[in-house]
Amino acid sequence: MISRRGVRRSARPSLAESSIFSYDAIYSFCAFIISRHVFCIAVLVLASLTPARGLGQNPEPQAPGRPDQTSGNTGNTQDDTGEEPDFIVPARPSVSNPAEFQRPGVLQLEFGYNANFHARGVRSELDTPMAIRFAASRRILLEFDSDNVISLVTSDGVRMTSLGDTQIGIQGVVEHESHSRPGVAFAYYIKLPTASSAKGLGTGQVDHNFIGFISKKIGKTTVDFNAIYLLAGRQGSGGLASSGQAALAATYNVTQKFSLGAEVSGFSRNDIQSGAVFGLGVIAYQVNRRLILDAGIRTGFTRGSPRVGALAGFTVGVADFFKKRR
Repeated sequence: MISRRGVRRSARPSLAESSIFSYDAIYSFCAFIISRHVFCIAVLVLASLTPARGLGQNPEPQAPGRPDQTSGNTGNTQDDTGEEPDFIVPARPSVSNPAEFQRPGVLQLEFGYNANFHARGVRSELDTPMAIRFAASRRILLEFDSDNVISLVTSDGVRMTSLGDTQIGIQGVVEHESHSRPGVAFAYYIKLPTASSAKGLGTGQVDHNFIGFISKKIGKTTVDFNAIYLLAGRQGSGGLASSGQAALAATYNVTQKFSLGAEVSGFSRNDIQSGAVFGLGVIAYQVNRRLILDAGIRTGFTRGSPRVGALAGFTVGVADFFKKRR
């Protein structure tokens, strides 16, 4: 399955394992998660709809594409044209991420709904991915990812629900984008096995992701390419299994507020999980400089992968911790 960091590795559930999980437990668990998270997220979104004073001089929203960041000076938050990076730079809903990110000091929250249907042995799989991204500087990004709740229905009609896996990582920009060269960055992410392997929603193993990013804005189109080397914990036998993943995305700014995107992504076989290739189409709308909404459709091109998927979500700038330094 495709997750925020590419492939989500999961153990194939058996009917015997899944039949012990009751629907009452599913309801209680989901109610607990919703009561803890949804209210706080709704408050943040509503707050972002109100223009904040002192956050910038330009009241007009930036285009949903990437900022044209050209300065290579880590001590300067502006590019060669005297402009700062955008207040927020979404990394969702595509698998690929941009080489550069939001303004230093900005805490960015991303939340969404992700659904995949008609995969091998799986009727449907739903999750609510969340990411918290903090730009420590123009070159360093810290990130926390969680799939939150995962709900899976097997081809036999048996449903399993559990918390998803968790990932933490750091991204470093090696080369800022300019008019003559692309932005280049590298990142390391570690997956913590918080999803239930007994229910087939995770492997119960620690995975290591090493990612390279290349991004370039050409006119109104931004191109992002990610290459990923995955070292995944083997299920049962111990040790690590290696595989490759890649994603290529293009985003076109139709207007200042609307953008359209397309992506092709895939991964090779890893341990017991077969490789797959996916296509994604996305539309995004920028409400203001602090809030961007998105939605998209995904399809699997290879045998055994989900035939169709749907997603929707938002990116919001929660706070600017370096505002007083500007």
